[in-house]
Amino acid sequence: MPPVSPPGLLEGQVALVTGAGGGIGRGIALRFAEEGAAVALHCRTAVSSARELADRIRGSGGEAVVLRADLTDEDACRRLVAEAARWGGGRLTALVNCAGVQPVQELAGMTAAEWRAVVDTNTTGVFACTRAAAELMRPAGGGSVTHIASVEARSPAPGHAHYCASKAAVVMHARAAALEYGPWGIRVNTVSPGLIEREGLEDAWPEGVRRWRRASAVGRLGRPEDVGDACVFLASRLASWVTGHDLVVDGGVSARPTW
Repeated sequence: MPPVSPPGLLEGQVALVTGAGGGIGRGIALRFAEEGAAVALHCRTAVSSARELADRIRGSGGEAVVLRADLTDEDACRRLVAEAARWGGGRLTALVNCAGVQPVQELAGMTAAEWRAVVDTNTTGVFACTRAAAELMRPAGGGSVTHIASVEARSPAPGHAHYCASKAAVVMHARAAALEYGPWGIRVNTVSPGLIEREGLEDAWPEGVRRWRRASAVGRLGRPEDVGDACVFLASRLASWVTGHDLVVDGGVSARPTW
């Protein structure tokens, strides 16, 4: 008799992953699907990448759908969450807010419009999607929400003032939301990645990649699936008593003394 594979950690869950057309979002969505979740893949412009990912998940026996939305639009966020739940048979058990932008620009000379372009995507979209998801999760007995923040929420980098501020806000939003949504059975956490591999990164920033590898306790950059593993844990029963927490996934770089 062949061995019986154990069920995945997220078997039976319906998850929405925003920014699933990008590198980290793609890694998160794949890990959710591998652990048994039906996954709604949000994208704004990376439609072909999201469709390719959906085909890959379906080809492996999983369930996936591609949904488009502009997360700087509050009504669009509400519609996105509602559409994901309808596709999931009226259920949404997990939300991962991964969509974000990271332009490099000096603070001196930055306009308010340029500031808002980052904050509206990285922070306001998180707020709007989380609120919409919580309204659906509450009558169903709860669920989990995970925001993708960054190590830069605590350790700022030059040219990233708007990005760092937005990610610090995301961490604090999760802590505040964890307090208010806890009685509804909804857990809210953040995952703060360090430098994650992506195509062309080493060519574009060789010196930074070398410095990161030297600083990492394990001697490498992160991979999208490393972030995905952390998100799977936080959405699973294994994290049933974990909320309001920021899980740093940086290969030990933040453990290294800076003095």
